[in-house]
Amino acid sequence: MRQTISQTILGVFVGLILAGVGVFWWQARAQIETNAPPPPEPEEIVEAPDVLPEVDPGDLTGPAPPEASELSREERRFFRYDRNRDRIITRNEMLSSRSDAFRKLDVDGNNLLTFEEWAVTTAERFDGMDANGNAELTPAEFATTKPRPRAPRPACRC
Repeated sequence: MRQTISQTILGVFVGLILAGVGVFWWQARAQIETNAPPPPEPEEIVEAPDVLPEVDPGDLTGPAPPEASELSREERRFFRYDRNRDRIITRNEMLSSRSDAFRKLDVDGNNLLTFEEWAVTTAERFDGMDANGNAELTPAEFATTKPRPRAPRPACRC
């Protein structure tokens, strides 16, 4: 019986505290809303014209379209990862899809991948694929780089 009375008193006390906090919060919100800027004066309101101006678009010239720069295939692949175009791929940029490959490419281990580091690794990979050393990949040579199929996951036998 004594515990029930103390729990009731505690519940009433907590309820009053929450109600007080709510009242202060509500007053603070109301005070912010009363400080809104006044409505514009009647002479400041400008009427919109009923007729729109007419212009012959044949006489108009817009800005010149941007010119696309010619990028090599390697540079296009590089820029897929270099999001901010500073010619350095940071670890976060590369981690978005290939963290293991990034660790292999970062030769000096400074968590920054320069275009040169990437190009050297890519050239070495190409040389490894080129079995006859003629600087050309045949379809058979290229097929050797095909990713290995993933082993099927065992079904759960719960």
